[in-house]
Amino acid sequence: MAAGAALGGADRILGNKFGLGAQFEKGFMLLGPMALSMTGMICLAPVLADVLGRVIVPFYRLIGVDPAMFGALLAIDMGGYQLARELAADPQIGGYAGLVVSAIFGCTLVFTIPVGMGMLPQADRPLFARGIMLGLTAMPVGLVAGGLLCGLSLPACLHQNVPIFALALILLLGLWKTPDGMIKGFCLFAEGIKVVVTAGLVLAAVESLTGWNPVPGMAPIGEAMGVVSSIGVVMLGSLPMAELLRRALERPFTWLGGRMGLRPQSLTGMLVSLVSPLPTLAMFPEMDDRGKTAAGAFLVSGASLLAAHMGFVVSTQPDMLGALMAGKLSGALAAALLALCVQRSGEKPAKSAP
Repeated sequence: MAAGAALGGADRILGNKFGLGAQFEKGFMLLGPMALSMTGMICLAPVLADVLGRVIVPFYRLIGVDPAMFGALLAIDMGGYQLARELAADPQIGGYAGLVVSAIFGCTLVFTIPVGMGMLPQADRPLFARGIMLGLTAMPVGLVAGGLLCGLSLPACLHQNVPIFALALILLLGLWKTPDGMIKGFCLFAEGIKVVVTAGLVLAAVESLTGWNPVPGMAPIGEAMGVVSSIGVVMLGSLPMAELLRRALERPFTWLGGRMGLRPQSLTGMLVSLVSPLPTLAMFPEMDDRGKTAAGAFLVSGASLLAAHMGFVVSTQPDMLGALMAGKLSGALAAALLALCVQRSGEKPAKSAP
């Protein structure tokens, strides 16, 4: 990351001759959007943990699951980590839920699905939905790999993920039976998260500016901004390095895509999604149908690994970086392989049932 920051910064001084300076700037400019989406939830996490804990903790304890796993329903950088840590009975499971599970399932639930369904044209949504379904099917590979590297045993890892697997099954059935209804539901869910995040940011700003604490127990806004800034520092280096990686693999991807029956844009889209899913979603019209399904599946586990998620882990629990990378990469590769086996060239899912 330091080498990437140095190369990107040097190229910016030289006038962006190699295109790395633009990536360096982009990494820093992402501070604003990240702060807007993260700060409010980070500040509210202790309060939410207290309120939700009264309901969630007894239920999770009843089924023998650490309450931290509830925090994994939010993305790692949208309060999932803080909520998992606050609810955790076991700090080890708290780290696993907040960093590995929330980076895979939480990110898919609150970001990838609603944003993807909103961005993509109607014609591409069935293929994207099928990809998400296959990605959720392969998701246990990543969750188990990450859990084992966190120090959990295989039985413990599977048991702790029972609520996640149950919710994933509901998502699979919903995307299969009523894709249109699921799109509306995800959009409403995304709007609800936006309301909570914005309210948390306003309340934290009021406390910072006036000293009056309207909601006792909130984390200070300066502490939340510190987390965001740490991620931004990593982004300065990760984006230039990701750009270099993309260029280095451009020719091999062209060759490999031809051998696999995929357009090069499909493989490039998967690689780019490791930085951000947004460019991948924008590239969907350029992909072939098989590539669209594989890219959608890859996004479930692979999205944002080399940028926001890596930056978050490095700034909070660097010792968990190996578990995060193993979990997300193994899950993403397993999902893409499954999609390529299931989705044949030229095959289109039915409109009503992706």
